[in-house]
Amino acid sequence: MSTTKHNRLDAIHKATDLFWQKGFHATSMRNIQQAIDMRPGSIYASFGSKEGLFKETLQDYASASQTRLNACVEASSSPLEGLKLFIRDSVIGCRESAPSGMCMLVKTISELTHENADLLAEAKRLLGSVEAAFTAILVQAQERGELDRSKAPERVARYLQVQLMGLRAYARANEGDDQINELVEDVFDNLR
Repeated sequence: MSTTKHNRLDAIHKATDLFWQKGFHATSMRNIQQAIDMRPGSIYASFGSKEGLFKETLQDYASASQTRLNACVEASSSPLEGLKLFIRDSVIGCRESAPSGMCMLVKTISELTHENADLLAEAKRLLGSVEAAFTAILVQAQERGELDRSKAPERVARYLQVQLMGLRAYARANEGDDQINELVEDVFDNLR
């Protein structure tokens, strides 16, 4: 990897953490300059605008989430166990290391309005791709007999997406991993 490409990826990763923590509107160009150690001219030359950089950070976040999901499924004995591990990791495992307890895509969708229609549409598209990944894993679970074939995988994926959003909010409001673990178990018990 060239140094320029490495520096660009490093800047995107740092900006992802910044936007994830503060949100789009609360992040100033000065915040961005300090976080990624670039001058305004270099930021505009590299990303076109604050919006251009933000769009790349959304894509970076979604890509990292997909990588974590794949790793959880590969490390598990079954597709459903992989999804459970991913949800548990997203709620509990990332509690200390994540800049925000909320999913960056959900936070973006909650924050942005029609004034930022392109960014809002991108966040919705990326959140939809997470749901599609859940659906594909649920199809695998059906093929392995873990999930009843009468259950529509798309509907179960939506259910899991909603549960994950709620669990993240609950974890922000409450201390203690035991309760979260119990709730994650309840979510998956309800699938059977």
